[in-house]
Amino acid sequence: MTPLALTLDLDDTLWPVWPAIERAEHLLMEWLHHHAPATAAAHDTRTLRALRNEVERRQPDWAHDFSRIRRESIRLALQQQGDDPALAEPAFEAFFAARQQVDLYADALPALERLAARWPILALSNGNADVQRIGIGRFFRASLSAREFGVGKPAPMIFHAACRQLGVAPAQVLHIGDDGALDVDGALNAGLRAAWVRRSGLPAPAPQGTPHHTVDDLLALADELGS
Repeated sequence: MTPLALTLDLDDTLWPVWPAIERAEHLLMEWLHHHAPATAAAHDTRTLRALRNEVERRQPDWAHDFSRIRRESIRLALQQQGDDPALAEPAFEAFFAARQQVDLYADALPALERLAARWPILALSNGNADVQRIGIGRFFRASLSAREFGVGKPAPMIFHAACRQLGVAPAQVLHIGDDGALDVDGALNAGLRAAWVRRSGLPAPAPQGTPHHTVDDLLALADELGS
C-alpha cells in the first residue's frame, strides 16, 4: 500500500548525532571559560556529560526533554562552583545553537527533495534538533518532538499525535527511522507502517517486528517507494 504521508526521525537518520553533540559540548566549555571560569576550571566535556547523565537518572520524568536535562546540568555545575546559576540559560543557548550544526548524510538532501515532492512529511523526534535552524524546514509540513508532546517514541500516543497533525490515519502513514525499537517497533505498535534505515557502521538495536522496508539509506527508500 502506498502511504499518504510520512513521519521521519532526525538524529542518526538524517545525520550522525554524536559528532554534533560533541562539537556542542566543546563549544559549551569554551563559553564557560569566558563567562564562568570557576566552573570551567572544575570540569571538562567528560565530567559535564556525566553530570548531565546524572540529572537524567535523578529525573526520569524529564526523559522526554533533553533540553531541560542539559540546562539543569549546566545550572548545577555553575551552582556547585559558586558561579551565577542564571548563566545556565545563555550557556545552554550557546550549546543548543552548536547542536544544530549537523553534517547531513550525503543521501539526506536528495532523498528529502524526492520524498517531499510527493508526500507531506512530519519530523518526529525524541531529540531537540530544530529543522528550521538546521536549514531543512522547507521539506517538512510540521514537526513534533518528545519535549513538546510530553512523551517520546516508542509510545503510541506520539505517533498518533503526528498522524492527527498530518490529517491521515495511522495505517496510511509510513514512519522512517534508524532505531529498531523506538522507530520501527514504536510505529508498528501504533498501527503505522515502518521503514528501517539501517546505516552501515551505526549500532542500532534491531526491531522485534518486521519493517515494511529495510534500506541502507534514504535514497534507497525513495527508490523503493517510487518517488
